[in-house]
Amino acid sequence: MYKNLESMLGEAEKLNYTVGAFNAHNLEMVPDMIRAAKDAGSPVIIQTSESTAKYVGMKNFVAVCKMMAEELLVDVDLHLDHAKSFDNIKEAIDAGYSSVMFDGSALPFRENMERSLRVTDYAHKHGVAVECEIGTIGGTEEGITVAEGVYTDPKQALEFLSNVPVDALAVGVGTHHGQFESKTKLNWNLIEELHSNISTPLVIHGGTGVNENDYHRLTENGIRKFNVGTELLVAWTRTAKKYFDKTEVNNSLRNNIMPCNKAVYDVVKHKIGLFLNK
Repeated sequence: MYKNLESMLGEAEKLNYTVGAFNAHNLEMVPDMIRAAKDAGSPVIIQTSESTAKYVGMKNFVAVCKMMAEELLVDVDLHLDHAKSFDNIKEAIDAGYSSVMFDGSALPFRENMERSLRVTDYAHKHGVAVECEIGTIGGTEEGITVAEGVYTDPKQALEFLSNVPVDALAVGVGTHHGQFESKTKLNWNLIEELHSNISTPLVIHGGTGVNENDYHRLTENGIRKFNVGTELLVAWTRTAKKYFDKTEVNNSLRNNIMPCNKAVYDVVKHKIGLFLNK
């Protein structure tokens, strides 16, 4: 079923698991991401950046996700990740995305609340769920660099949530975008404090750098959405370099791209198994 983030994370909360959210960098990746979720027996969140959505076409992403959700009988949410432009958010909602993230984390706190309210007002009228962010995630994603992450202030998070009806909250707890060669040192005291005070589903960004041994503890502390992007990109690109380096120029592209998509399938299925505590 094609679902929105609110209902998907609500089920995860009831059954105490985390839903994997996987960034698609092209349309080729998406079918194998969804097949991996189907085979793992899990819902899945397919994420696109604003630039990837524009590159592929928002309606193309929607069509593929809706069709495969219905055909494979797997719950799929299509999510616009780290969107800063209201026009892009509106376009995604109108195209059929089932959830969006407004990232106002770099804005002054009051302005972040005001703009987030505008997004939630429009999105909720169209049955679309909204994720927002308090604190910032360091590192680089889709060419956007944040030099240093900022930890989420629990008091600010509570004030934000008392004024903005978001369906999920991304928090800064020590993770970094683009990190895959070293592992993140998570701020567990902050994570536990946020969990004890906040009932809204929490989201980890920069998930590739998180030690897999920490996944279960994150689930136990209210993390219901866990983003994986860089690991998929690295797996796809490493495989592409291997196959395209050896191929004949007249060899069908699918013979080189199918192994890349299989590498993505393997990562997604592996991660989902950990998120479900299997």
